[in-house]
Amino acid sequence: MRPVLFVLTFLAVIALGFWAYRENYATQAALKEVEVLQRQIAGLREGLFLQRAEWAYLNRPDRLRNLATANFDRLGLLPMEPGQFGTPGLVAYPQSDLPEVDLPVDIQGVDPTGEGL
Repeated sequence: MRPVLFVLTFLAVIALGFWAYRENYATQAALKEVEVLQRQIAGLREGLFLQRAEWAYLNRPDRLRNLATANFDRLGLLPMEPGQFGTPGLVAYPQSDLPEVDLPVDIQGVDPTGEGL
């Protein structure tokens, strides 16, 4: 009985060693893939940072004002002035289609009309 137990133990050790070997290489491959993805993310973030900086540079008010002045004949753009903006009181809000409440609603077990339940 002992030799069978030794053989089974030896086979189990070999199987576990093979499994650990495969898991080690799978983990190393996953770590390399994560490293590549992190480099790609860093590159994309740097590109986004540069695009935001370029957008801020191109949208400077003095640059846009000069462009509007230079292309006035073609575009007819005028500079913005505070008088062109309205106040919230001038906004036309839609009328509510809710019906009016005639009697209050009983929510705590007390009759709001005082007549008793």
